[in-house]
Amino acid sequence: MSALISIARRRLGSWAFNGIAGAVLGFILLPLVFVTWLAFFRQAIPSFPPEGYSLKWFFAIGDNKKFVEGFLLSMQVAVAAMLIGLAIGVPGALCLARYRFWGREGLSSLLLLPLVVPGIVLGTSLYVFHVEAEIVTGLPVLGSVAAMVAGHILIVIPWCVRMVTASLAGFDRGIEEAAQSLGATPLTTFFRITLPVIRPGIVAAALFGFVVSFGNLEMSLFLVGPGRTTLPIAILQYLEWRIDPTIAAVSVLQILLIGAAMVATDRFVRISRVV
Repeated sequence: MSALISIARRRLGSWAFNGIAGAVLGFILLPLVFVTWLAFFRQAIPSFPPEGYSLKWFFAIGDNKKFVEGFLLSMQVAVAAMLIGLAIGVPGALCLARYRFWGREGLSSLLLLPLVVPGIVLGTSLYVFHVEAEIVTGLPVLGSVAAMVAGHILIVIPWCVRMVTASLAGFDRGIEEAAQSLGATPLTTFFRITLPVIRPGIVAAALFGFVVSFGNLEMSLFLVGPGRTTLPIAILQYLEWRIDPTIAAVSVLQILLIGAAMVATDRFVRISRVV
């Protein structure tokens, strides 16, 4: 009898766990499914049930100059921030993972600080800093693409540090020492031993850094200059005057772009190893 009760309890617990997991998964996926469905509505003002389905909202994206220019600027800023963030974050992660020095914990917390600071606070601080820098130097800092890239680098570096540090977890440095004792130079050791180990972390950092920068809105609102707009800002401005499925179509294209990048990346480098 007790065995039957134990089996029933385990089954009940399994059903409850699966039900909660399914509810959480549905809560995450339902907005994406709804936005995808909305992008194919034929009518301009969404209503239910839909009057029909059409692809015209996807074609309308190309006719909107702000969407095209915003996409190009977002790509430019995200790629630049990703590359520079990797150039700073990867050496920083290697330094934090390998060496013990005074202030190491403080430096580690400082590098991860942009993850916990609200984007609007970070954007406000950078805006004030750029204003003061322009007053002191006389250079056109405020609203420049370079200033926006510099701001986005701050939110890319934490991902680089986290991913590369995770890829180094459990790595035996004795392998590097053995290679150098056999005559390998530090550069050869890095490219032949260390780099293959941290490559998944670097690729994952590049992917997540690009996605975070590309979709950033809060900080970009403070850093974008006159006559320029990123894609998230273009979407926000469009929603101030119109409500039609064009925004849903833009969102679907972003989902497809990021999803394809993640699938392709995971195909060659197992992101699950470091995430």
